[in-house]
Amino acid sequence: MPELPEVETVRRTLQQLIVGKTIDHVTVKLPRIVQKPDDPHLFAAWLEGRTVRSVERRGKFLRLVMDGIVLVSHLRMEGRYGLYRQDEPIENHTHVIFHFTDGTELRYKDVRQFGTMHLFLPGEEWQSPPLNKLGLEPLDDSFTIEAFRTALGKRTTKIKPLLLNQEVIVGLGNIYVDEALHMAGIHPETPANEIAKNKRDLLHGSIVETLSSAVNAGGSSIKSYVNGQGEMGFFQHSLKAYGRTGEPCHSCGSPIEKSVVGGRGTHVCPKCQKPPRAVKAQRSLSKTNKRGNTVKNRLDGKNR
Repeated sequence: MPELPEVETVRRTLQQLIVGKTIDHVTVKLPRIVQKPDDPHLFAAWLEGRTVRSVERRGKFLRLVMDGIVLVSHLRMEGRYGLYRQDEPIENHTHVIFHFTDGTELRYKDVRQFGTMHLFLPGEEWQSPPLNKLGLEPLDDSFTIEAFRTALGKRTTKIKPLLLNQEVIVGLGNIYVDEALHMAGIHPETPANEIAKNKRDLLHGSIVETLSSAVNAGGSSIKSYVNGQGEMGFFQHSLKAYGRTGEPCHSCGSPIEKSVVGGRGTHVCPKCQKPPRAVKAQRSLSKTNKRGNTVKNRLDGKNR
């Protein structure tokens, strides 16, 4: 968190708020947020006098395009931007402040302190980390069914961890992977190469529809997300799987179940998202072993 819809919402908000503003100076209160250059004084010096021309996005990264320089920013877990007047009190955990010549300030706040900022000459950002190894952009025209099929290829990786891999498809996090897989009726533990062609195509459409709907709703305000104006998103009210453990599936009424897949909490409908054969066999074996252990324990109790 935030994922693509939340970052896109922040981008649209900042596009309205800061484009055309010129930076007078920059205050860096937590140097480790600044990754390139790693000297916060040099970082601030490079930004002085720059005018913001556009705010763009690549995956979960923001790109603030200025005169002769590009700032690449990752919000990580809880990073957020807000525009303030210079006389407004500075909140705790505000780590970087961009002071504009018109008396306003763009402030970066990050309670968890995981966010990052990189500066590049225009065009160089595509050749270096963190943008150089990013995968398909799911809301771009280039995200075709053919491109999606190629990205999945013959991989044997479980589909959920594969979709979370930013080198395959960018912007998808835990919330929207669960939602897209639920919409497509695909179990998250299904190996990618075992998904039928029609199901793959359905998943492609589900990813686009889920993300587009979330962007239109301003993202999902789960935990602490707000946009650049302090406003919450509303897509959490439309979630069909994520965070609905024990609640009835909107399609069939079966209780949504929660498990762990690839180290991430995962929400599925056991009826609409049938598990693959290997998972069924493993569960069957687990039940058999459990019954066997129960019988053994009973016999051991009688023999004592």
